[in-house]
Amino acid sequence: MPAQRGPRYRHTPLWRDASRFLVEVEQAVRRFPRYHKYTLGAELRTQAMNVCRLVARAAQANEAGERERLVGQLVWQIEDLKMSVQLAKELEAFASFAQFQRLAEQAVALGKQSGGWWKRARTAAGAASRQGAAPA
Repeated sequence: MPAQRGPRYRHTPLWRDASRFLVEVEQAVRRFPRYHKYTLGAELRTQAMNVCRLVARAAQANEAGERERLVGQLVWQIEDLKMSVQLAKELEAFASFAQFQRLAEQAVALGKQSGGWWKRARTAAGAASRQGAAPA
């Protein structure tokens, strides 16, 4: 069996979906009206990139508490991203409703994945802290 190359986070479904989302955001913002491209569009691009960064950092965290903290940040970053996608729709920045719908569905899927990861990370961090506590 061949060894996997590259960082381990690149082989996770969450990374795959987050990086696909980033590409979709880049393509969508390219077609935003000029008025929104450099404000809301730039914010969407930054938020999508931050999601990818947090996935990578959390996957590489060695301590359970640190992973829990980073995944918690990821969950909130995705919530912010979903609000920005909704705002862009309300401001009619997307080229089509279908484009908005694809991004909204992807953002919801990212939220579900990160929420599940956060629950597992909190459980692992709690177990690690209980093991580290000395009996009285």
